[in-house]
Amino acid sequence: MTKVKVCGIQDLKAAQWAVDAGADAVGFIFAESRRRISVEKAAAISNSIHEGILKIGVFVNASKEELEDIVEKVKLDYVQLHGDESPAFCNSLNVPYIKAVAVTEERDLNILPEYSGEFVLVDSGKGPYRGGNGTSFDWEYLKDYQSSNHKLILAGGLKKDNVRMAVSIAKPYMVDVSSGVESGGIKDKEKILDFINEVRAIKTDSESGELQ
Repeated sequence: MTKVKVCGIQDLKAAQWAVDAGADAVGFIFAESRRRISVEKAAAISNSIHEGILKIGVFVNASKEELEDIVEKVKLDYVQLHGDESPAFCNSLNVPYIKAVAVTEERDLNILPEYSGEFVLVDSGKGPYRGGNGTSFDWEYLKDYQSSNHKLILAGGLKKDNVRMAVSIAKPYMVDVSSGVESGGIKDKEKILDFINEVRAIKTDSESGELQ
C-alpha cells in the first residue's frame, strides 16, 4: 500500500483534515517557503496529532544544532533535508533523516546510494525553491530504479489527476503532496480527501492484480 504524506501543514485544521483522511505523515516546512511555519506553531500542532502519524520537518542547509533542537521541540520523527547536505553530515546527525534530491535529469539519481537513511525523497528540480514548487519531473527516470537500502518517497507536482500514473511508473513507498491539495495556496479539505482516496484506490487495484 502506497503511503501518503501531506506537506506544508500550517495550522491544526489542515493537520486534522490530513489525519482524518488517512494520511500516514504530515510535513512542516522550516526552510524559506510561503508555507514556512514557526517552531512554536509546529510544536503545538504536533502535540495535537496522535503518535501513529509521522511528523517530518523540512529544512535546507540547517546546522546540526538547529536540526536537533527543532526535532526535540516539535517531536519530529524525521528531518527532510533539501539542501547541499553531504552524506557525512547526514550520517553525523543524531536524528533520523530523509535526504531529498532535486531531479532534472536521470543522472541526478546517481547520488542516492551515497546516503544511508531509511528513506530518500525525489522531487522536481524546477522552480525557485528547493521543493514545494508544484512542478514534476519525468517519472520514467524511476521506472527501472532499484534500491535495496532505501524506501522511495516521490514528490513534485502530484495531484489527484496524476498520482495514479506516477505510482504506476515510479512505484514509490510514499507519495508527498502539498500544492496538489491546495486552493489559492491554502490546504483544501476536499482535495486532501480526494487525493488520499485516489491513492488508496491504487492499492485496491493492485491487490486485484492490476495497477490502473
